[in-house]
Amino acid sequence: MQEKPLKTWFFEARHIEKISGDLQGQQDQDEWRKIKERMKTVSVALVLCLNVGVDPPDIVKPVPCAKREAWVDPSLMNITKVPQQVATNLQKSYERLQPRARYKAAIDPTIDYIKRLCISLRKSAGKERVLFHFNGHGVPKPTEAGEIWVFNKNITQYIPVSIYDLQAWMGTPSVYVWDCHSAGTIVKNFKRFALDHNVAYIVNDPKNELYNREPPNFNECIQLAACDENELLPTDPDLPADLFTSCCK
Repeated sequence: MQEKPLKTWFFEARHIEKISGDLQGQQDQDEWRKIKERMKTVSVALVLCLNVGVDPPDIVKPVPCAKREAWVDPSLMNITKVPQQVATNLQKSYERLQPRARYKAAIDPTIDYIKRLCISLRKSAGKERVLFHFNGHGVPKPTEAGEIWVFNKNITQYIPVSIYDLQAWMGTPSVYVWDCHSAGTIVKNFKRFALDHNVAYIVNDPKNELYNREPPNFNECIQLAACDENELLPTDPDLPADLFTSCCK
């Protein structure tokens, strides 16, 4: 009786042919994972543009809609205490990831306050990372010109902040968390402005705030966006308004 031939495994050409080529010259695709020195995120700016109780003019919210921020329900407490409680809860969430970082909250801030805050955090962080968390649920969507919105001193007007200026204040390396409608618009313009900064540095533009620093390396900036450009955040009342960043809370 003739035995049934057994199937031969690992006998294709790629298994038995001679290996040729210089392994030393091959680029390691995982080289970026093997960084000898780990970079720390030592400073965190929590920028909360909420203006609780006032909806931005360019967004029509359904009724009911998502309203919890950092798991705080504005309808269950004094509305004047909501922003600070949101900031406190958000900081506690980040502290689980980085308990030793320096945290500064900016609640419904002005452009001048944002500038001072970012410059201060960059100065104290040195060459380490600074994280910029932006919650823009109480302001209009980012503009196609590359601007986000903050407030005037009395919180009666929306004031634009150019991402180009923000890059100069924040410096590099940095992490940005964009929790707002059309967040992808910010990322798109961030890349465009990064090229503009590099050109300005090369030609020694004295108006560029990076002029007296080392060459900017915007490849060291990490962008985390809640949605793509022209997309809106979820409004389901069963979900938190800050769904994108509530996962770490």
